[in-house]
Amino acid sequence: MAVADHQTAGRGRLGRTWSAPAGSSLLASVLLRPHGLEPDRRHLVTAALALSAACACAEVAGLTPDLKWPNDLVVSDRKLAGVLAEVEGDAVVVGIGVNVTDDGLPPGATALELESGRAVDRDLLLERLLADLGGRYGDWDEVAISYRRSCSTVGRLVRVELSDETLTGRAVDVSPEGHLVVDVGVCLRTVAAGDVVHLRPVS
Repeated sequence: MAVADHQTAGRGRLGRTWSAPAGSSLLASVLLRPHGLEPDRRHLVTAALALSAACACAEVAGLTPDLKWPNDLVVSDRKLAGVLAEVEGDAVVVGIGVNVTDDGLPPGATALELESGRAVDRDLLLERLLADLGGRYGDWDEVAISYRRSCSTVGRLVRVELSDETLTGRAVDVSPEGHLVVDVGVCLRTVAAGDVVHLRPVS
């Protein structure tokens, strides 16, 4: 595991970068080897870390964020944390960045201390996250069920931006592989990877 105090060239989806001032965030990466997990279910590693992060936030800050597919923790659609995994052979490096203070927050983001109104110990947050992850790691069917139950994207109108097209419809499920199922009106589409925007219903 690697933990950083600050970040100047963090990597996100689609080559995006971000920075985090010193002391502002929990920044950690964990090397995992999920033996027995089929390649098309590896998104569940990301899901497991997101679930554990949400539980840690609840324990330490008294705040339970929603999970936005595929890799964000949000509070009222404001981004609190992001999770990203990279695969190399049988290894998965999964990283997380949780905004703890409001120092350097980008537009559309929020932070644990801002939402909870209390000071948050980053070390304790990491400790609780890892303890929860250790308890759920390997039980991938339960991870899929728990993630689906906690995913705020399910039931929402969404726009899904893929590499070669954009889908608009209602997210209706998360599959046992951790993929998003979207009703686009004429059929159901299963999305393994993409950027999701939660849309407001047309009044």
